[in-house]
Amino acid sequence: MGVHEEVRVTEWCMVTPSEETNRHGLWLTPIDLTWATTGHTPTVHLYRSDSGGAVDDFFDVARLKAALAKALVAFYPLAGRLGVDTDGRPQIDCAGQGVLFVVAHSVLTVDDLSSFQPSPELKRLFVPRVEDYSPSLMCGVQVNFLKCGGVALGVAMHHIAVDAIGAFHFFRTWSTFSRDGDAAATALERPCHDRTPLRARSPPVIHPDALTLFCPPKQQSPSEEPKPSPGAVANQIFILSKDQVAALKRACTSGASTFCAVSAHVWRCVCAARRLPPDATARLIFPANVRASLRPQLPDSYFGNGIIMLGVTGKVQDITSGEQLDSIACRIRGAIRRMDDEMVRSAIDYMEIAGSQSQTDAPTGSIPPATDLRVVSWKGTLVYGTDFGWGKPLVVLRAEQPRAGIAYLIDGADGSMRILLSAEPAIVNDLQRLLYANI
Repeated sequence: MGVHEEVRVTEWCMVTPSEETNRHGLWLTPIDLTWATTGHTPTVHLYRSDSGGAVDDFFDVARLKAALAKALVAFYPLAGRLGVDTDGRPQIDCAGQGVLFVVAHSVLTVDDLSSFQPSPELKRLFVPRVEDYSPSLMCGVQVNFLKCGGVALGVAMHHIAVDAIGAFHFFRTWSTFSRDGDAAATALERPCHDRTPLRARSPPVIHPDALTLFCPPKQQSPSEEPKPSPGAVANQIFILSKDQVAALKRACTSGASTFCAVSAHVWRCVCAARRLPPDATARLIFPANVRASLRPQLPDSYFGNGIIMLGVTGKVQDITSGEQLDSIACRIRGAIRRMDDEMVRSAIDYMEIAGSQSQTDAPTGSIPPATDLRVVSWKGTLVYGTDFGWGKPLVVLRAEQPRAGIAYLIDGADGSMRILLSAEPAIVNDLQRLLYANI
């Protein structure tokens, strides 16, 4: 895309819930607060018009607004604003203020965007400018009508309010109301807004093994770690076919989930492509869903941040050549299996004590060590389930990824896996070769 290919905004408004909703300050958990500095997550959902040209009712704006207003009755925190309570602790002020809704038109086509990569320009063109509003909005959407008749739906959702699991629950609800109308209400699962199960204990109790599980420390001091090159970030999409994913799982002879097998493969390839010192300690960090780990369990419909960062470490020489893929996958699986109720509650207690930087590495915009890789899985979030009545999206991706060392694993529609990998530009060619070698 070139800078001349601008998007022209033709309408904007605030869409409020269609019915009266709870008006209160929504308490935020210690896990929520660790995502305060992350800000809004920008995503783009790309839809093609089957007719191949403009259709009057394709992504009808009035229909989308009406469906959004209905969805916000249940998902009312997204219509709120970021505020603080009387003690100065952040909370969501829920008073039905509304979600930003923008309509725009672009000279671009679906084919121009079908292989698009995350970039500041993509975000600037297609994602609403929620950062212009104070106090902070929880959510904004922008419906971008393309020249070919397709639509690029841009969304910005504040991470302090909800994780990806909850976000896609909201997308499915909104899209179902658009597709099926009022009949959808009886079939939809309502979100759970009770965040009290994720309160810290009083007094806090931190299990001695907890800090080795949640973002474990590395042996070398920060001054000894290889430093990444600040500046440009290469965002590349790699696609593993269904057969290639199956081959990676077969290589894990003791049994491994798709996440463990693919994450182990990506970690090994990134360590090798970075040409890190053999005796350096590499760290893999990944968010894990704690809903089923707590006792009693949180419902799957819990609407908030129900994820905690886990981590595993290893010497680069072991990750790249000393261990079989199965052994690396077992490291990851072992960390996940250790995440029981006591470990999760220890992590929550630690976050309450340590404050907002306890699990997000560093403030937004900072550069993580060159030995770190963060893998985020959107598997199982039904990312392609947002059918507003005109078909499922062709592509769903983050609009921007400003720093290197992060990989997103996203289900493909045909059993394949899309890996959105943000890396240092100098390693991209080696990384591509390594990812596809011997699978």
